[in-house]
Amino acid sequence: MVAGEPVLARAVRILSVFEPGRAELGVAEIARASGLHVATASRLVGQLVEQGLLTRTGSGRLRIGMRLWELGQRASPTLTLRAAALPFLGDLHAVVGHHVQLGVLDGDEVIFLERLSAPGAVVNLTRIAGRLPLHVSSSGLVLLAHAPPEQQERVLAAPLERRTPATVTDPDRLRVLLARVRRDGHVVTEGHVHPDATGVAVPVRGRDGAVVAALSTVQPHDGRARTLVPALRAAAHGIARAHGGGDPAP
Repeated sequence: MVAGEPVLARAVRILSVFEPGRAELGVAEIARASGLHVATASRLVGQLVEQGLLTRTGSGRLRIGMRLWELGQRASPTLTLRAAALPFLGDLHAVVGHHVQLGVLDGDEVIFLERLSAPGAVVNLTRIAGRLPLHVSSSGLVLLAHAPPEQQERVLAAPLERRTPATVTDPDRLRVLLARVRRDGHVVTEGHVHPDATGVAVPVRGRDGAVVAALSTVQPHDGRARTLVPALRAAAHGIARAHGGGDPAP
């Protein structure tokens, strides 16, 4: 715990420990994950429960409260983008199967606003409201390729996590890959997140032509995913039009 840290910052640390796969936690788990003393965590958890930002289950464990979801739904600037994308995601999913998803840049990560899947689809480690490092996934690479140069250099200078042997972690190779993404208007990542899965992503552009999101599909690693680029581009173009943007091509 940082000495003199504001109460609000500590509360945010508590809320941030509820990640995909950790929907319910006890106070001791929250304290450990947030780096707070148990007594401090317990006091703040009680206040967050009173405000509806956390809720207790029947067993006394904690979950994110409906009030937090309600506030997030009001405030998120991505709501109109997600609403514009949903019809096209549905159509795209009917064509390509497995998984289709929409991701946006948040800091030095990609966060996924929506994902459509199907029973028996190939493994996919992304989740709605889940995050991945920019260099790892196809969506992240599209967003990183069109990020400001200073952000690209910051990411390239940081330690680059390797998820599989195929993940690109060499800065020089990554620069070449990002240049190729900008040139081609798409990226195909075979086995970068999971050995059995291939990601394909294209940019979605806003009114000023800037990239506002990445549209991607996760398919089996069987060499056929590249054929889906035209379908992704058509859907990205539709999303851009519906959201008031332009053509997704570079």
